Amino acid sequence: MHTNYYAVIMAGGIGSRFWPVSTEDFPKQFHDLLGSGQTLIQKTFSRIQKIIPKENILILTNERYKELVFKQLPEISENQLVLEPARRNTAPCILLSALKIQKKNPNAIMLVAPSDHWIEDENAFYKNIITAFQACEKEDVLMTLGIQPTFPNTGYGYIKFNKKELSTKKKVLQFTEKPDYATAKSFLKEGNYLWNAGIFIWSVESIAKSFSVNLPEMFALFSKGIATFNTSKEIAFINENYADSENISIDYGILEKAANVFTLTADFDWNDLGTWGSLYEKLPKDEAKNAVVRAKTVLINAENNMIQTISGKVVVVCDLSNFIIIDTENTLLIVPKEKEQDIKQIQEIANQRFNT
Repeated sequence: MHTNYYAVIMAGGIGSRFWPVSTEDFPKQFHDLLGSGQTLIQKTFSRIQKIIPKENILILTNERYKELVFKQLPEISENQLVLEPARRNTAPCILLSALKIQKKNPNAIMLVAPSDHWIEDENAFYKNIITAFQACEKEDVLMTLGIQPTFPNTGYGYIKFNKKELSTKKKVLQFTEKPDYATAKSFLKEGNYLWNAGIFIWSVESIAKSFSVNLPEMFALFSKGIATFNTSKEIAFINENYADSENISIDYGILEKAANVFTLTADFDWNDLGTWGSLYEKLPKDEAKNAVVRAKTVLINAENNMIQTISGKVVVVCDLSNFIIIDTENTLLIVPKEKEQDIKQIQEIANQRFNT
């Protein structure tokens, strides 16, 4: 394996649209949502370590999830964990990780990947990542992987690229965050838009330089701590300074401003597993199109349902179609699939009444 290759797995989100399974104390990346025997973060780590030395993989998460990470990834060491003492979106934590890696290896190329995505055809994934790594070794570019859209999804961000370029990597012209249906439909018609997968590749030198130009105050803040990074003094510096950083995403802070952003169209099927409906799409189904995880079911005139319970529970569903049925130890959720975007709001109501 290439010793200059590094990865940062983003594992600090709450995944509120997967409530009641995903909670603030135990978010979705630490659950086996697919019923595969591995949690989402375990699957991601296993996938990435096949092309990147496992000691070069950092896990970036909130400090409250430290013990969860160590329990699920016992093979990592303390210095591979980057803990956020406050939620400040993706730009600050990516900069912190990049500076830590750069101090250790100035020639490093780093992959930034979410911990909770579903990826089919891992060999194609590896091929795309290596292609992007090689581009970043040769040029001062910031690479992102784009997914060929299959329908006008309004829940994803879109990447517009220069369709006149013949190269496999194409210059990014514009990012659009979650457009309305009519706009998304027009994007697909134009033919030079991709879904933004949130998977990035760049050299630590290139991304650090881009932060110094586009987010200079944040760069100055974290640069003060370089001497402490990868030492016993790092945690104290982060705890003292991290909350002072701007709350901004890598997309808004860097990628929408930088002139050297390129995209590569992914050759693998992908899903961000952002909602119960997106999980339903990727699970095996019975002849009536019901997706079932861990439950023992009796289904009578029941179609197109998403059903998940704690292990081995018997669930009887009669005369019900197109519903999300999720049962945990403390909560039962029954919601029409068309209302899945309301689950975050439903969770807030339940929490106010019952402190769920």
